[in-house]
Amino acid sequence: MKELVNHNLVNTEFKEIIFEKRPCKDAQGVPIPGLFNAWIMLNNPRQYNSYTTAAVKEVILAFRQASNDRSVVAVVFTGVGHKAFCTGGNTKEYAEYYAGNPQEYSQYMRLFNDMVSAILLCEKPVINRVNGMRIAGGQEIGMACDFTIAQDLARFGQAGPKHGSAPIGGSTDFLHLFVGVERAMWSLTLCQTWTAYQARHYGLISEVVPALKLEGKFVPNPLVITDRWLDEHGQIVYGTMKTGQELKQGKAMLAAGDIDLSLLDAKVDEYIAGLLETFPNCTMKTINALRQKKLEHWDKNKEANREWLALNMMTEAKAGFRAFNEGPKHDREVNFVKLRQLLAEGHEWNDDLIKAVSPQFRELSDA
Repeated sequence: MKELVNHNLVNTEFKEIIFEKRPCKDAQGVPIPGLFNAWIMLNNPRQYNSYTTAAVKEVILAFRQASNDRSVVAVVFTGVGHKAFCTGGNTKEYAEYYAGNPQEYSQYMRLFNDMVSAILLCEKPVINRVNGMRIAGGQEIGMACDFTIAQDLARFGQAGPKHGSAPIGGSTDFLHLFVGVERAMWSLTLCQTWTAYQARHYGLISEVVPALKLEGKFVPNPLVITDRWLDEHGQIVYGTMKTGQELKQGKAMLAAGDIDLSLLDAKVDEYIAGLLETFPNCTMKTINALRQKKLEHWDKNKEANREWLALNMMTEAKAGFRAFNEGPKHDREVNFVKLRQLLAEGHEWNDDLIKAVSPQFRELSDA
């Protein structure tokens, strides 16, 4: 047999993320010699697996490496821990380096765009294993994947308009394809989150499995209504958060239990075992044909959106990210009403405006 050519651009030592090859299993759960799955894991659990600039670079290279690996059947894109798959870009880095520096953020966003494109162009099926929250940029890179399998404590949504950004790193391109324009509008502007059960009901994700164990048995998310569909007014309540005493009891159950992601891993293996029993080229042609629906929007808009996001670092993003980074834990948003009042008076965007509306300067502005 002739020596195989290495098509990787560089040999990468991953430091910000984890890249592992794990044995691919058949439908009976038996590892198959010579076949693997590539696990790409965001490794920043203390900051809810937000990605730094360095991590974005490594994700791009990891997807390229997985694409080129002849022994890889599928890619599993996930995060470390059980609290978050990803909550987007690292707001500390945004606030302390990129805020007020549009020329730098433009370069960063080129890397971000390349990360989304690397997922959409991966030459293997990509499963988003949602081990926790999928918020903001995490929602965007998750939707770029081909399948999503979530544990049922996860939540899904956006945060941009609450923190000085716009969800134009993929969400405005992809979300309506999953859930329709009206639901996408609700999610992207009001920044309300969906439970995992709602996300599956709306068509955003493929599967939901329990993650909470009580007395050795898996139970559905006790904070969420999972056993009925309609209320007395005919409104869908399936998947919504409980309220009142029911919510209090659910929180007590959550605190008393243990988080176990073994069902999540088993469901991921089940999907890959199904993909394993197909012709690989036919499968990838099918996947790529479906990906084109996302790429049509993504390729059309990504560069214009990148430049807008860069310039926005001089105004709303500068205020929003610094408020989130520097404000007290209980108060990380600007005073939106006061901001709108000042803008209605014709106040220019400058440091005085930011100080007047930001929580870290609240005592000074109220004096």
